[in-house]
Amino acid sequence: VQLVESGGGLVQPGGSLILSCAASGFTFSSSGMRWFRQAPGKEREFVAYITSGGSNTNYANSMKGRFTISRNNAKNTVYLQMNNLKAEDTAVYYCNAMQYENYWGKGTQVTVST
Repeated sequence: VQLVESGGGLVQPGGSLILSCAASGFTFSSSGMRWFRQAPGKEREFVAYITSGGSNTNYANSMKGRFTISRNNAKNTVYLQMNNLKAEDTAVYYCNAMQYENYWGKGTQVTVST
């Protein structure tokens, strides 16, 4: 199982980013996928979830209306569109496969700052 996150960077408050997670080593189209994040000094927290077929999603309350999770099963990739970013969204973002919850990638750093 390999998960490679990308797309992070430095963005100003109110800005947007799209994160990607390329998955391999398992049957991606059969696995629900999640995004998590971990801010400095804090525990890793749930961000969003999408079912294997992409028909259902779920978000942490603080991300509802700002973040959108999606997936492309043909490309074995899950995405996280993040809008109206806030300083408190600064964290390392990770994707995770529901069926392989002990496997993690290196994450991608998102920094929201002026």
